[in-house]
Amino acid sequence: MTYVVTDNCIKCKYMDCIEVCPVDCFYEGENMLVIHPDECIDCGVCEPECPADAIKPDTEPGLEKWLQVNTEYADKWPNITAKKEPPADAKEFDGVEGKFERYFSPEPGEGD
Repeated sequence: MTYVVTDNCIKCKYMDCIEVCPVDCFYEGENMLVIHPDECIDCGVCEPECPADAIKPDTEPGLEKWLQVNTEYADKWPNITAKKEPPADAKEFDGVEGKFERYFSPEPGEGD
């Protein structure tokens, strides 16, 4: 099992999860984070830290797409180990449906 970042992180990108990760397995895209499934140690400390409730165990039904997205982009995006400020409009996008199709960016973030 691993944890995956899902749709609700897009354009929210709160980054509270980064501070608690003991193995630094988060990677930063332009408008979301992903978890590298081969680096995640399944400790689960990140899940309750996410204000957007965007982190889920990959054992939940229907998350196959998100495991694939996390795997693909963790190999393309830079590692991030320190929390940054979320986007100014993060609260406006929290809970919006269909964010992947409408807002996902494959571009990398800055990392650290």
